[in-house]
Amino acid sequence: MLDNDTLDLAKKVNERLLDANHVVATAESCTGGLIAAALTSVAGSSAILYGGFVTYANAAKTNMIGVPAELIAEHGAVSEAVARAMAIGCRDTANVEAAIAVTGIAGPGGGSDAKPVGLVHFGLATSTAVLHRQERFGDLGRDAIRQASVRVALKMILEAYAA
Repeated sequence: MLDNDTLDLAKKVNERLLDANHVVATAESCTGGLIAAALTSVAGSSAILYGGFVTYANAAKTNMIGVPAELIAEHGAVSEAVARAMAIGCRDTANVEAAIAVTGIAGPGGGSDAKPVGLVHFGLATSTAVLHRQERFGDLGRDAIRQASVRVALKMILEAYAA
């Protein structure tokens, strides 16, 4: 279930994209489709959401949205380079004006000193820019990291479409 803050953000994203007459797609790894779920919690979201790619496995990132396997091998799936490539690949595959991508380590395991649990990279590709954001949420627990990631992703879209 989405909290009120996330629902409010989703409504604002829907309104901004509708005003811009733009459509967004999602490429989600650690959030597993939660960004698309948040957007579709708003009635009428079919006007602004193309759909989403849940690219949890590295092979899915490559096969579904064209992230080069070499890029993943060089930088790791949880990296700025891969988040940017996911956003670009999602935007181009879906042929939309914007795409938001997220890749991270939600835990409880899988972290390292260099890439700890709670590290999440975000990419946003529009027709004019490719943006990146990194968050280190800490080990808040899997669900809290995923929910926090959804909020950051929605805020990135809002910032890109600020009036």
